[in-house]
Amino acid sequence: MTSKKTHHFKFLALVGILIIVLSTRAYCSSREVDRVLERNKTIVESNPIKNDVSLEENIVNFGMKLLGTPYVVAGNGKNGFDCSGFVHYVFKHFEIQVPRSSSQFKNFGVEIPIDSVRKGDILVFLSPSRNVIGHVGIVTNPKGNESDFIHASSGREMKVIVTNLKKESYTRRFVKAVRVL
Repeated sequence: MTSKKTHHFKFLALVGILIIVLSTRAYCSSREVDRVLERNKTIVESNPIKNDVSLEENIVNFGMKLLGTPYVVAGNGKNGFDCSGFVHYVFKHFEIQVPRSSSQFKNFGVEIPIDSVRKGDILVFLSPSRNVIGHVGIVTNPKGNESDFIHASSGREMKVIVTNLKKESYTRRFVKAVRVL
């Protein structure tokens, strides 16, 4: 599916550029044509689905651009996130539906062994104070039980950070890894 989506985007982008070039050549100088081509090349390159990078990689890269965004209870935007708001926002950017509430991850996605996680998979944790699902994050560097993940932390940091799963406060609360891609 990722490959089809990427090829479809490439095709549409090339058709669009070709149309612009052909229509522009009839009315503009070669310098103006070059400016139009450069502008459209920038538009194509800034699209979230890059031609040489996987969807998983794009998800992680987009999430990393949000590092340092403040933790805000019930936050779901660039002004602030809670953990599930962050995960929801990142995946929604790529038109992928995931739950908005961390508790809804209890039965969501395909559970996978921690040793099989890939970038873009979601880690699910218990709440720090109750025995219920209460936290989620996105795998950024898959290394089994020592994977790094990005998440909106309500802990001391109170912002979007990258944490290693081997950190005790997360190791003891880890419930499962899920794949949604």
